[in-house]
Amino acid sequence: MNDSLDELNERHRQFVEERNWQKHQTPKNLVMALTGEVGELNELFQWLTPEESRTVAGDRKQAVAEEMSDVLIYLVRLADELGIDLVAAAHEKCDTNERKYPAEAFRDGRMRPHEYKESR
Repeated sequence: MNDSLDELNERHRQFVEERNWQKHQTPKNLVMALTGEVGELNELFQWLTPEESRTVAGDRKQAVAEEMSDVLIYLVRLADELGIDLVAAAHEKCDTNERKYPAEAFRDGRMRPHEYKESR
């Protein structure tokens, strides 16, 4: 992980240790908590139009930031518990996607990823 994610992970790890919550920080529990937080984030966007979803502001934007933070914290903790370098894994996934979905196949904007896979 890069420094900022490492710092975040260390801060939250210390938070957990100070409260003696380590026994609860299992991968299963972290995934369940992560899923719950994603659900809360989803709820903030439910029923918004595409334009409204791009222009959240005020209290809603603050709520979105808080839920996104929860998602990030749980994801970073899960990666730590499993010994996964999250940034390296994300870069590897980007490499895979660049090979899987070559830019020239999508430049005209008419094809979606699932359509490209079906056309091959």
